[in-house]
Amino acid sequence: MGAWSELTGQAGAIAALRAAAEVDPAGGVSDAMTHAWLLTGPPGSGRSNLAYAFAAALLSDDPDGDDATVRQVAARTHPDLTALSTDRVIITVDEVRELVAKSQFSPSVGRYRVLVVEDADRMTERTSNVLLKALEEPPERTVWVLCAPSDTDLLPTIRSRVRTVRLTTPTVADVAALLVRRHGVAAALAEESARHAQSHIGMARRLATNAEARERRDEVLDLVLGVSTVGAAVNAAARLLEIAGDDGKAMAEERDEREREDALRSLGIAPGGTVPLQLRGQIRQLEEDQKRRATRSLRDGLDRILIDLLSAYRDVLMIQLGSALELVNAERAAQLAAIAAAAGPERTLAVLDAIAEARTRIAGNVAPALALEAMLVTAIRTAPAAAPGRATRGRA
Repeated sequence: MGAWSELTGQAGAIAALRAAAEVDPAGGVSDAMTHAWLLTGPPGSGRSNLAYAFAAALLSDDPDGDDATVRQVAARTHPDLTALSTDRVIITVDEVRELVAKSQFSPSVGRYRVLVVEDADRMTERTSNVLLKALEEPPERTVWVLCAPSDTDLLPTIRSRVRTVRLTTPTVADVAALLVRRHGVAAALAEESARHAQSHIGMARRLATNAEARERRDEVLDLVLGVSTVGAAVNAAARLLEIAGDDGKAMAEERDEREREDALRSLGIAPGGTVPLQLRGQIRQLEEDQKRRATRSLRDGLDRILIDLLSAYRDVLMIQLGSALELVNAERAAQLAAIAAAAGPERTLAVLDAIAEARTRIAGNVAPALALEAMLVTAIRTAPAAAPGRATRGRA
């Protein structure tokens, strides 16, 4: 499958994009092709991976992508590929203006010039209007590929000028198989990680390959499911902030070091070598960018915590309603059953609403500590005596 081999659970989307990348026998463009695409799907469904697989197919003479082009796209070094990815809260106008300027160039070695915009939903209305002008008058052989959770996250004027391909959430089995195949993870741990991540491919990979990430998730659930007083709620909120900060810091350190090494290598500086005075400005700019995205890392860490809590209380609700659906946190079945027996479904729904409200407040720049405390006060319950904890399981 070439460019498409690392994707999972998206057969329909792959078929649509592969058809568009077909080379017409007469040398023309496939009837399924258009100049602008929007890939939508829930977080972790593989939007950006699909976008770059599509880019590799478009830049090759083969709709499955030749090996050399696939490698160049994966390394983001293909001369006809431009990618815009940000870890900041928004994509700036200047970033989009620079991208629009690059879209005017003809392809140098490939069939098309491809521009991929990850997280296009982070564009403000003003920034979106800059992109809109480029979509209205596209240069020949230029292809835009935008990624967003939903088409409603973009302006209607932009939605009217793109062809939308919707991704679905992969199954737990699909994600587990991908972890086994790509990362050599033990089958049991792969299944557990895929289930805990609720089929979010990136988070499943992190849980499967990072023991500390798994331990942090366990601590979050232990903290919140054990809250029974206002004092405990306040203390738990403070600890959740620490956990989110630690998690974001760990991810940032890995990424920052890798980015610095890549930057030095691209500048021709050996590892550990002295940066020449005339190149220090570029390294300083990289360091400033890394500092600016720290706010986003904390917010993303808090959101991951709240999603884990949603999964736990979803399981409680499933037990209360007698649903036959599989539990996300099956290892905690006894603990969750005890919580379910201590209150009714209406109480659990109130907690789920409080968690969703906390996500909205944090996204709106409400002080995270206050948002977490309010959520945890709602989650206070009268705990059954000696409620059983999660089942002990081995770590692969």
